[in-house]
Amino acid sequence: MNISVIGAGQMGNGIAHVFAQNGHSVVLIDLSRENLETALAVIGRNMDRQVAKEKMTAEEKGSALSRISTSTELAEGVRHADLVVEAATELVDLKLRIFKDLDAAAPDQCILATNTSSISITRIAAATGRPEQVIGMHFMNPVPVMRLVEVIRGYDTSDAVTAQIVDLSKAIGKVPVTVNDYAGFVANRILMPMINEAVQTLWQGVGGVEEIDTIMKLGMAHPMGPLQLADFIGLDTCLAIMKVLHEGLGEAKYAPCPLLVQMVTAGKLGVKSGEGFYTYTAGSKDLVVAPAFR
Repeated sequence: MNISVIGAGQMGNGIAHVFAQNGHSVVLIDLSRENLETALAVIGRNMDRQVAKEKMTAEEKGSALSRISTSTELAEGVRHADLVVEAATELVDLKLRIFKDLDAAAPDQCILATNTSSISITRIAAATGRPEQVIGMHFMNPVPVMRLVEVIRGYDTSDAVTAQIVDLSKAIGKVPVTVNDYAGFVANRILMPMINEAVQTLWQGVGGVEEIDTIMKLGMAHPMGPLQLADFIGLDTCLAIMKVLHEGLGEAKYAPCPLLVQMVTAGKLGVKSGEGFYTYTAGSKDLVVAPAFR
């Protein structure tokens, strides 16, 4: 199957990795040639870890990498696609523009999927002339490790397209779970308010960063505390999803915490910027609370 992946960031390179590893030809598309080169390097390093853990052989790694090509031109990159998976930034206007362009450029039979974690599939599909072929494929991060794929049906998504995506997800070693199209779907409708409440708890001085994360790890058996998880996801992404939930569901409980808004405005985005609730130093695995919260 010919797969095109739009966006060479953390999610996009992971999606390309998994499809290529499972025998599919992949075109990874991004406006930035530098981003594409970085993505290929990341995929190579992640596959090296799989080789070291004997989850793939060096030969299999070489074959998988040979199945990935890159493009900075959307129309050229999707010209032969059977499936496109969009993994661009979580912004409504950007995704609508991409899907309008995809509809014009992709083959008529091509399925158009989005990795959105919160934005309405029906709204995205309405930007195309093929809403029955538009579906959500919400992969979890890190994609090569996490098994879940949240499959989201839009209002017009056909049974045949849903069945094909469910079968494909299983074939690449994932566990697909089909849900309906409401803001945040299931994963982020539950996860993001929890993260937002953790930020609110910090903002109100109920507990510190380490205290909140430790309570959730030891008391609720979470592998990572909610504030550390927010840093890992990206505070800008968390904020964008909370805004979608607040707008889409219209309830005050989904309003993003002012502290989250302030941190994103200040450029404190978590791991990607080097500082969020914790500070991050290249080569160090030590978890150090950011100066603002000590």
